[in-house]
Amino acid sequence: MVIADRIPARTALAAAVAEPGGEPDEVDALTLGRRIRDRRTALGMTLGELATAIDRAPSQVSSIENGKREPRLSMLRTIALALGTTVDDLLRADAPSERAALEIAVERAQRGPVFAALGLPTFRVAKGMSDQTLQTILALHHEIDRLHRERAATPEEARRANAELRAEMRARDNFYPELEAKAAELLEAVGHTGGPVSHQLVADMASHLGYSLHYVGDLPHSTRSVTDKRNGRIYLPTQQSPSRDSRSPILQALASHLLDHDEPRGYADFLRQRIETNYLTAAILLPEQAAVRFLTEAKNLRRISMEELRDAFAVSYETAAHRFTNLATARLDIPVHFMKVHESGTIIKAYENDRVRFPSDALGAVEGTTVCRNWTARTVFDVEDRFSPWYQYTDTSSGTFWCTSRIEKAKEGEYSVSVGVPFEHVKWFRGRETPHRAVSRCPDESCCRRAPGDLADKWADASWPAARTPTSLLAALPTGTFPGVDQTEVYQFLEAHAPRD
Repeated sequence: MVIADRIPARTALAAAVAEPGGEPDEVDALTLGRRIRDRRTALGMTLGELATAIDRAPSQVSSIENGKREPRLSMLRTIALALGTTVDDLLRADAPSERAALEIAVERAQRGPVFAALGLPTFRVAKGMSDQTLQTILALHHEIDRLHRERAATPEEARRANAELRAEMRARDNFYPELEAKAAELLEAVGHTGGPVSHQLVADMASHLGYSLHYVGDLPHSTRSVTDKRNGRIYLPTQQSPSRDSRSPILQALASHLLDHDEPRGYADFLRQRIETNYLTAAILLPEQAAVRFLTEAKNLRRISMEELRDAFAVSYETAAHRFTNLATARLDIPVHFMKVHESGTIIKAYENDRVRFPSDALGAVEGTTVCRNWTARTVFDVEDRFSPWYQYTDTSSGTFWCTSRIEKAKEGEYSVSVGVPFEHVKWFRGRETPHRAVSRCPDESCCRRAPGDLADKWADASWPAARTPTSLLAALPTGTFPGVDQTEVYQFLEAHAPRD
């Protein structure tokens, strides 16, 4: 016990009560001090009386109650005994009252980097300060902190967030039961019994959730839709993009409502919300039970095809490919990878759980890197027949993979959308008889990244290319709560279209 007595109270006790292999609940010195003060005042005991009871100077007790000093476990036992309570109770992680929680938050803010960066002097949180005053101080602190984080946002932050989220998706085989359940619940609520989800059924979903659809010609150019949560309206463009499914913007707007999304706290939060929204949208358009039944039958017949999945559910090829990655491993026991690649060779989206090695940077990020010129995602751009699926085997350092790929057009240019599997699983797919085969030695630069010597000698000092890669991949992150969205324009739009009393 001599050793334990020298350890700060929360550290020693947390180590003692933590579950094997688990993490102890965290309680900071501020919360501990407030719980001691709250208990003391509830007993009508003065600071001096508690100091006398534990044989310490009042200044020491004051430091503990103000969270400036953390007592050792032996002292905390003495304090608990003097206050007629237990060490466990004093070390609870929750504040003793709402007022105490507010005071703790303000104290914590003063000790944080924002106050330090601004050179602001600290102040004592007095009893006479109203809750409103403290809430205003906290609101100002949070806003300044948000602005600092927004200005500090860099492409590296975005790439790190992408890498972390992709690792989570891989660990879950890109299958989220909680989102599948929400999709099934909504489909059942509007009476969907099978077949493609019609536009009328999507409109019924909106009505079921308390929203009406309004098509306008002046939708803010930076948005696909705008939701007026106050008046239960979803605004959509009158002119639909020929490359987009007209149901998707509605379902994406409804998905944010179903998932109780709040304003994103940063780029990582924004990205996660976008992934969840797209997942739920696809799960509604290709319901799990029907899609699994369709794919299982196709697997049994050894003719899984992204084109047939697309046609069966009347969705885009990209949506079908995305949805296949949700169900392939979890429901069909097939590992898979997916890529969306710009015609410049830049990876826009990627997912894998089949050991394929995507190019990546030092942060482990894939988005924005260049895919090997010999992979299906690149060779498909050289195919003259754009109406038939392109199949190819590619021998890589991590194994042989079979892929199917298609070209899709968007305003930023052409993209390839590819789905692939390891060689041992190609037996379940249409197109396995393809004679097309390539070899990729990437990341070895001799594969495709280093120009032939004679060409390099001739042109290395005489060329200056201008990148055609989408600028969103090269530029710093846009500022604002929702990256790329003009918030002022959105607010002006809502004000102009809000129903008048």
